[in-house]
Amino acid sequence: MNSVFKKDLYRYYGACGEPILKRVFRPLEIRFLSVFRKANTCKFLPLKLFYMLHLMHLSNKTQIQIPARTSIGEGFYIGHLGRVIVHPDAKIGKNVNVGTGVTIGMENRGKRKGAPQIGDDCWIGTNAVIVGNVKIGSDVLIAPLTYVNFDVPDHSIVVGNPGKIIPKENATEAYIQNRV
Repeated sequence: MNSVFKKDLYRYYGACGEPILKRVFRPLEIRFLSVFRKANTCKFLPLKLFYMLHLMHLSNKTQIQIPARTSIGEGFYIGHLGRVIVHPDAKIGKNVNVGTGVTIGMENRGKRKGAPQIGDDCWIGTNAVIVGNVKIGSDVLIAPLTYVNFDVPDHSIVVGNPGKIIPKENATEAYIQNRV
């Protein structure tokens, strides 16, 4: 099993590891992550195509749309099943939590043309939207229903629409469990 996927599993289950029964009947979000990691790292073309097709099938089933070429660090955590959309050019750091309804997308024109870069140890709440060529620092909490189209410094909380930045040390301390 891929070591990066093992770190993803650690985010879900902690040091006790994945229960035996869950290995047989894995939740869909964990199955999606498993196939995503395989499609993302596989070099053998026929097997990669198989993983890509399986990823498309799981994407339709789970409503999680994260293309295989998306750069996502270890310890990625999808909180619940439901619509999650990530642009393939987005870069996501390690230990990032994503809630239901999150969109991480691209702006097609203007000064923020491009896709977001999200740092380590970030928590992105339900129905949050992050768009454009913006840099989200490390240890950032983006509250539910927040629209972010601007850079966010490290150690911050972002709330509202339009988003307001509140500096706070250890912003995600109680939100991100089992960091890798």
